[in-house]
Amino acid sequence: MPHTALTLPILFALLAINAFTILRFRQDKARAIAGARRIPEASLLGLALIGGTPGAFLARRLFRHKTRKQPFSTRLILIALAQAGAIIWLLAN
Repeated sequence: MPHTALTLPILFALLAINAFTILRFRQDKARAIAGARRIPEASLLGLALIGGTPGAFLARRLFRHKTRKQPFSTRLILIALAQAGAIIWLLAN
């Protein structure tokens, strides 16, 4: 399969995981307001780890959720840096 043939499915998958990440952050914020059981931070970070980092940062800003929470914020930033490094490495090779 040519390299460009993979581009569209990868983009679709990234859009889907980022949309789902935003949804889960919104759900967690609603649960926090309602005093209900929360979505584990590990689950939210896991979504970022599998490609939902842009959605996680957008959701934090949109919903003002987990913006000062530590060590969550540090872990999210580390995930973003690792992903940026991986992308740079892939593009360079």
